[in-house]
Amino acid sequence: MAVAVAAPHPAAVEAAREVVARGGNAFDAALAAAGALTVAYPHQCSAGGDLVAIVRPAGGVPRAVLSIGAAAAGVDIAALRAAGDRMPFDGPQTITVPGVVAGWAAIAGLGARLALSELLAPAIRLATAGVPVSPGLRRAIAGRIDAIRSDPGLSALLLRGDDRLVQPVLAETLTAIGTDWRSFYEGDLARRLAAGLGRLGSPIVAADLAAHRAEVVPPLTRALGEVVWHAAPPPVQGPTFLAVVGADDLLAASHRARQARDARLGDPRTGPIDLDGMLAPDPGRAVAVDGAADGRRGPGTGAVRSDSAQVGPKPAGDTVAVTAVDDDGIAVTLIQSVFGSFGSGLLDPGTGLVLHNRGSSFRLEPDHPGRIAPGSRPPHTLCPTMALTGGDVLALGCQGGRNQPWILAQVAGEALGSDDLPGLLTRPRWFFDGTAVVTEPGVDALVDDAGHVQVSRLRAGRLASASDPRADGRAAVLPG
Repeated sequence: MAVAVAAPHPAAVEAAREVVARGGNAFDAALAAAGALTVAYPHQCSAGGDLVAIVRPAGGVPRAVLSIGAAAAGVDIAALRAAGDRMPFDGPQTITVPGVVAGWAAIAGLGARLALSELLAPAIRLATAGVPVSPGLRRAIAGRIDAIRSDPGLSALLLRGDDRLVQPVLAETLTAIGTDWRSFYEGDLARRLAAGLGRLGSPIVAADLAAHRAEVVPPLTRALGEVVWHAAPPPVQGPTFLAVVGADDLLAASHRARQARDARLGDPRTGPIDLDGMLAPDPGRAVAVDGAADGRRGPGTGAVRSDSAQVGPKPAGDTVAVTAVDDDGIAVTLIQSVFGSFGSGLLDPGTGLVLHNRGSSFRLEPDHPGRIAPGSRPPHTLCPTMALTGGDVLALGCQGGRNQPWILAQVAGEALGSDDLPGLLTRPRWFFDGTAVVTEPGVDALVDDAGHVQVSRLRAGRLASASDPRADGRAAVLPG
């Protein structure tokens, strides 16, 4: 079985190549690549972060996998409000329960052929033997050098003057996950992680880890002619992508959708979400959408604000996307993230995990849909998407923080039929920088903020893939 795969680092594609050669399908390829990225790209992802995916089993319908960690049951909201009107950008109070590991297990359970231990074997070897420091990682280290110097775990990993990342403790953690992934949440590994979180000052305890579950639900869908787009429901900003994809005036639609998202996105477990208001922020442009909407509609709350009004420092690095499609039509678009570059700015020495700062997206206003509450999940920027038309399938995802919906929308339509996917991803794009719209000046001046798009496709029985030149990645069609 051949598999098309795209990822932002060559080691991820090589990990996928190894498992495909052993009989793996697109599920196996995506998971092996995702595991390798937690070793090679610690500024953008970790098993100490979160995961969102859209997956399509063989002959089946797409499913959304949301493995998004919650705030601690013992979070001190009064203390956070007393400290300021926004959540801190990093530090121990921004750590939520890591969801990546449960997300890996959920995806594997939907159709992977190989055991999780086999899928993580390439990542474990990378962590043990070391992986070269990539240009993207060097830029990230320079960008957060003060935070790295202030954390013993990160400084020990990144400031040794070595050109290779060697992570023996992380290798042990990945080995334990491959043997029994549940130990991450309810076993010895969970106890060690909880102890490490406590030493770092996080309110997360063992019971919070044990309470985590990956959510597998129908995605939201929107039909544009013969093409059906799939995206994840809240607390993920999938509705924002569906609101803008195919828009005649994408920039204007994105302005409206961005405001609607900032006012309305939150965790439907915490309170009602105005899904209709996110899907159709322009009253004159109705959007017909099907999917996981039960319990996710409700009155809109809070004032509409721009990105610059509601967030602190802009996350950089933050995320990796992996896409994989095989010749049976099995497809995966998977995003895993630590949110800001190096997440919370904290690495737990006992497990080797960089811990994310997803909690920095919580709102402190008590009436906002994205408000922080015990056991609540933060508003999420991850926005994987998938398109189906006839027998063709497109898996699409990107790095890009809050800009992901419009980054993807700028390439989505042409990615379905383009004969030059690499060329499509090389074109200059625009994005919001928090205060203004910024357009890349040309192909010789591409920037990380315009996103690291990864695309894999099966069209008319032929596989193709492409990896964004803004990252360190690679794309390939791997023979089985």
